[in-house]
Amino acid sequence: MKISLVTVVYNGEAFLKNCIESVIAQSYTDVEYIVIDGSSVDSTLDIIEAYRPHIHKFVSEQDRGLYDAINKGIKMASGDIVGILNADDMFASDAVLKQVAEAFIQNPHIDAVYGDLNYVHPHTLNILRTWKSRQTSWIDIGKGWMPAHPTLYLKRTLFEKLGPYALDLGTTADYDLIVRYFYKHKIVAQYLPKLMVNMRTGGLSNKSFNSRYLAFKNDYKVLKRNEIPNPMITILRKKFGKLLQFI
Repeated sequence: MKISLVTVVYNGEAFLKNCIESVIAQSYTDVEYIVIDGSSVDSTLDIIEAYRPHIHKFVSEQDRGLYDAINKGIKMASGDIVGILNADDMFASDAVLKQVAEAFIQNPHIDAVYGDLNYVHPHTLNILRTWKSRQTSWIDIGKGWMPAHPTLYLKRTLFEKLGPYALDLGTTADYDLIVRYFYKHKIVAQYLPKLMVNMRTGGLSNKSFNSRYLAFKNDYKVLKRNEIPNPMITILRKKFGKLLQFI
């Protein structure tokens, strides 16, 4: 079972090396590694070139943002399963992709697999917050719960059937995809009780008050678009769920 792994990057010289090396270290070998660069102007392209033998597909060109780049990578994918590893994130162990593949092989009826995630300090890698998931249902998604997007692996055919990431929702495009797939179309997902990703803090949606306000507005738009009742209550439950990750 081939896994297509997509990394998108723009001026990511600070952490890209760690990301790529965590991919190379994976014990599972039936992996197609795809890197999409947004015409970086720092040393990102030099880093990619140094690891080029381990990268199966690569393109460097301007795009319309993070999720446009991710959609490009997904279109290039030929694997049975597609996952995303952001340029400043790392796999938590060398067995992650092996565990993902085993889950799909042992349970061929499932559409998705997801697991646990640590938020870590960008430089010290100290754990700041833990996202502990659980087995979920479409009902939970409708109540504001969601799996950690960086740990989500989906059958590639889902993108063809249910559509790619929306480009009009800013940084909440991942939330829309989860709500659309899990709630609206009720895909079958399996929780993998494993730490899968160490994610550096400082993402696009948390840079300023304005970005957080825009994310709030887009969360509301996601819920309305996917016909979830009581969207304001759902948003509050979603925010409260994040607070619990600090406990």
